[in-house]
Amino acid sequence: MRRIWPALLGLAAAIVMTASVAAQTVPDAGQKNAEQARAALETMVKAMGGQAWLEAKNQMREGHIAAFFQGQPDPGTTQYYEFHQWPDHDRIEYTKHRDVLQFYLGREGWEVTYRGKKPLDKDLVEEYLRRRDHSIETAVKVWMKDANTILVYEGQHMAERHLAVQVTLISPQNEAVTILIDAQTHLPLSRSFEWRDPEYHDKNTDIEEYDDYHVVDGLPTPFTITRLKNGEMVRQYFVEHAGFNQNLPDGFWDMNAATQKVKK
Repeated sequence: MRRIWPALLGLAAAIVMTASVAAQTVPDAGQKNAEQARAALETMVKAMGGQAWLEAKNQMREGHIAAFFQGQPDPGTTQYYEFHQWPDHDRIEYTKHRDVLQFYLGREGWEVTYRGKKPLDKDLVEEYLRRRDHSIETAVKVWMKDANTILVYEGQHMAERHLAVQVTLISPQNEAVTILIDAQTHLPLSRSFEWRDPEYHDKNTDIEEYDDYHVVDGLPTPFTITRLKNGEMVRQYFVEHAGFNQNLPDGFWDMNAATQKVKK
């Protein structure tokens, strides 16, 4: 019996040591994965323009929108002019006369026409804010800076004949954004997230795909943006002109001033 006790004690010590090593290995693997994810995202930001992109005071896009229903294109396109000022000022002007405007200021959405201004439909505002809350800009400027955000490196994938790196960010509120990054250019190819319908409780997927990059004011900018919902194409944006750090006129974000101008 006395000979058995040392053997048992040795075995117990070996088990404890093995368990300790295993416990350390799991966090180490998770940390290494998070570091890979952060490195991929930082390389993406650098490819997009680095500090110049992070500090851009505003951006604008001008072009045409094609709408789709059940994957089929609607006839014709709509001209649009879109302005964004970080973090929560957006103005979109429609038609060649620029006489239908939408403002998304803070958490509110308004429409301006020759009839005046009125609040936008609640569902439309929620959809727009949902996309803004899950944009690449928000993921980089807000989520990545939060120490409680989880970064997950998910390896290489094929995306539209491009070899891509996939990274997912999970916010402290348990919201997730997945970004596919071109393995060669390091520019984003797509951004996706899932959300649950508040009424029907079914899960939906929102995807934006980015293609046809051009350098504008020193910053690579996608000139084709495709939006998909649950795998079906719903909008496609064809950008013709873009710009950063625009000198916007005084009162540009004033809806009352815009209303008076449209009425004229």
